[in-house]
Amino acid sequence: MLENSDRSGYKNANLQDGPSANDVRAQLERVLDSSVFEGSARRRALLRYLVEQTLLGHSEKLKGYSIALDVFDRDESFDPASDPVVRLEAGRLRRSLDSFYVNCGNQDSVRINIPKGAYVAEFAWLSGPSKQVSTPDPDAVTPQAPDDGKTGGLGRKFKTAVLATCVLLGLAGALFWFAFPDGKSSPKDVRGATVIVLPFAALDPSGATHLFAASFAQDLVADLMQFPDLRLFSASTSFQQAADADPVALGRELGVSYVVYGNIQTDLDKLLLKAQLADAATGEVYWNGRFERQLAPSDLYGLRSELSSAVATALGERNGVLNVTTLDRLTTDRTFGMENYKCVLHAYAYRRTFEEALFAPALDCLKAARIRAPNDAEVWAMLGYLNLDATRQGVVPASEHPAYMAEAQRAATRALELEPNNQHGLEALATIAFYTGDFDTAEQLQRRVVAANPHDPEALALLGWRLAVRGNWEDGLPYLRRAIARSANPPGWYFHLIAIHEYLEGNYADALTAAEHSAKVGSAIGLSLAAINHAKLGDMNTAHKELAKMAQAWPLLARDPAAAFKNFQAEEEIIAALINGLRDAGWEPPDETAE
Repeated sequence: MLENSDRSGYKNANLQDGPSANDVRAQLERVLDSSVFEGSARRRALLRYLVEQTLLGHSEKLKGYSIALDVFDRDESFDPASDPVVRLEAGRLRRSLDSFYVNCGNQDSVRINIPKGAYVAEFAWLSGPSKQVSTPDPDAVTPQAPDDGKTGGLGRKFKTAVLATCVLLGLAGALFWFAFPDGKSSPKDVRGATVIVLPFAALDPSGATHLFAASFAQDLVADLMQFPDLRLFSASTSFQQAADADPVALGRELGVSYVVYGNIQTDLDKLLLKAQLADAATGEVYWNGRFERQLAPSDLYGLRSELSSAVATALGERNGVLNVTTLDRLTTDRTFGMENYKCVLHAYAYRRTFEEALFAPALDCLKAARIRAPNDAEVWAMLGYLNLDATRQGVVPASEHPAYMAEAQRAATRALELEPNNQHGLEALATIAFYTGDFDTAEQLQRRVVAANPHDPEALALLGWRLAVRGNWEDGLPYLRRAIARSANPPGWYFHLIAIHEYLEGNYADALTAAEHSAKVGSAIGLSLAAINHAKLGDMNTAHKELAKMAQAWPLLARDPAAAFKNFQAEEEIIAALINGLRDAGWEPPDETAE
């Protein structure tokens, strides 16, 4: 809830010098008339209803039930638990408003806000009651490519296709929520890396290249927006900047943290795209990406989508450049703020390797963040994950497992109460369902996550891993391979089920190659799979060494591998094959009679 100010720094409507009803109604019409304000007819009706009811003093009426009846034509049988229409549309409305005030509304005097967790509207001056409402052109301007007459048939077809896409993406621009352009938001309130994508430069004179570059930047904004940890300037705001804009100047003027920019060049049959990520505080370049593809005139949409997805994944995935860089920055520079987000990133870092030394600091950090920000869905989602990991990874004694599982369920459920479509909350609940044996629910939830963000390698890997470990190799392995292909630095566990499948098929060299991705970083499961396949390939000396490392990394796996593998809900056939492989590698059950 907002108190005296929100993240944009405006004064609260409850103060005596707040805007009048006439001021608010004038601003409402400006918002609704703007093409930058993205919204269906019913979302616009919802905004008008919430504003008018608040102005009329009917705040007590603004409940989910009454809104459903008055705005969404539901009848008296409406049940908000089974029909989340009001909650979902209110969330979309908040994002549409945020996007409007980043774009053409960023010079307006009056701000209309619908605080999270309530439906009563708030109205406030953005910069004082003496300022008059400005009326800049609300429509975004799409850059036009030069027509040099050199593009031939390819250019004409390409231009038609790209311009159609530009229109659609321009209309969708208001979905891309927000980075605070005044740079005045409190560090405690900022969540995630704030990113602007500049127009990509065309390095050759071809009109097709210019059109591809313009559309590519818009595609990249759209793809990056699918990663919930990032905050993006809208495409229309991005195109107000020059392709060679100074990152430090953008950081100073817009309050942005990172700048993505690049260039595109084509020749007769190839396209070369270069992309960079720069720190807006220092200008330092953190990442360079180079992508070369065959230019296929018959599938330019597909090529643009493929390249946008590749760049977005490299930057935005949970273990991607932006999250890793941000964690390093937060750890070394406390003035950068975002303490709660730092805790979420520490949880990501733990879950990449499941290294036990990282567990307690990450969990303690999340618990502190929960106290600071009890309505932060991301914090609750990762608490759900880590409480489950405490039992699944054997971090806490077995006697404490029920309490941790109950807390895991409570935390994940709370995340979805706060944000019904929160990606990490859905994933946490899917993971809990899987490890409590509700495989159908786990699959349904994880498929929702993949459908919402098909660019996230971890979402793909989780679905593929769970299908494969239950014996559904045909469906599971393609998801795992897609996750590996999309990830710049895939975690070792992405390869575990691939290694097991190759071992079951008798392809021991390929199985060893897959297993070593996690064995080399000390993963107990990876070491066990490496030992099994070294033995099958006749290298018993190395197999014994890997078994010794495995026992040190996870004593339970050395003491009772069946129990360890059952921890991951593996099918009995898989467990039996792995235990036989461990025996062949030299593992022996411990002597229970020994003192």
